[in-house]
Amino acid sequence: MTVSEELRWRGFVQQTTFNDLRELDDKTRTFYKGFDASADSQTVGNLAAMMFDKVLMRHGHKAILLAGGATSLIGDPGGKDKERVLQDDDVIAGNVEKARQQLERIFTGYDFTIVNNLDWTRDMSVLTFLRDIGKHFSMTPLVQRDYIAQRMGEGGAGISYTEFSYTLLQGMDFLHLYDTFGCTLQIGGSDQWGNCLSGVELIRKARGVEAHVITLPLIINKATGKKFGKSEEGVIWLDESKTSVYKFYQFWLNADDEGVEGYLKVYTELDKEEVDVVMAEFYQNKASRSAQKRLAYEVTKLVHGEERAESVQRVSRVLFGEESVSELTDNDYELLKQELPVVPVAESVAEVIVASGLASSKSEATRFIDGEAISINGEKYTATQQSPWQTGNNILKRGKNKYAVVEQK
Repeated sequence: MTVSEELRWRGFVQQTTFNDLRELDDKTRTFYKGFDASADSQTVGNLAAMMFDKVLMRHGHKAILLAGGATSLIGDPGGKDKERVLQDDDVIAGNVEKARQQLERIFTGYDFTIVNNLDWTRDMSVLTFLRDIGKHFSMTPLVQRDYIAQRMGEGGAGISYTEFSYTLLQGMDFLHLYDTFGCTLQIGGSDQWGNCLSGVELIRKARGVEAHVITLPLIINKATGKKFGKSEEGVIWLDESKTSVYKFYQFWLNADDEGVEGYLKVYTELDKEEVDVVMAEFYQNKASRSAQKRLAYEVTKLVHGEERAESVQRVSRVLFGEESVSELTDNDYELLKQELPVVPVAESVAEVIVASGLASSKSEATRFIDGEAISINGEKYTATQQSPWQTGNNILKRGKNKYAVVEQK
């Protein structure tokens, strides 16, 4: 499969300046993708763009990954109906460092260059920027861009010159990377089409060279029609301090049936033959959720490493009754304790159930026990049993999906 074929198969192409995407098959290019540093972690939306980059890199194209230390100080107005709150330099610098760490982990084994656009804008004078960059831009097409026109139109919140000049800064990035690395291709999200074109036009006018852009579509949850990567709790982050490894894994495990094949194409490096095998098994028995399980494992392994992926996979199997509690390791329990109530053994099981929050009172806990709704370490608990606790950690379960960890010293 050529690079153009793989990009199409994975669904990575929304818009492009190429007349024929097969131009990528015949000539190795240097490309760049910018990552916003306005937050202290990248999201699964950003991860889709990283997977796009990986396709190009696997086919021999050279990657520059740009952390937006300068542009994040300004804030991209695209998709925003009002002015962003500007953040301090130190905050953005910290976010850039965290982005760098995440990029290095995601792209382990790949050859790439990381740059920060603050390095070439920090000492640039206003006059230099206006003479060397601003003179190449006409105001007419800029004010006609959708996100600017909406903000300036009737009922719009308006737009400051600071945000208005964001697109010029992004264009300048492309020009700098062309001059420094011979970069002639920019990758961006579909909401970045206009900003990407600024660089194409600037390189053409300032250097007389043809540069190109490819944008990838927003990933949409087909079951809800909403932007993929949002859960009831909010955005799904790549930093485990913001979205735990367990919640991250569960997010993918709960992917909708309609979209899971597309997510496998976008968010994993499985090739077409492997995806076809996974989906064939899934269609034979959708209730098994085999495609979602493979998706959850592959993406968690990519973002958090193989050891954490195997741990959370094992934990999930135990909680859903697919494996014995005896399979859990000490590290697995540590992962669980970040997600579940942790309580010590008490005089009675009913007291433990109340302390864990799985019942509101001892009488309610007793009703759950009598109704055979309580399991301990995978076994139904009845009031006639002796102490059911094992030394160390125990899994207390009520109903189908209410859990706690009980510690027996």
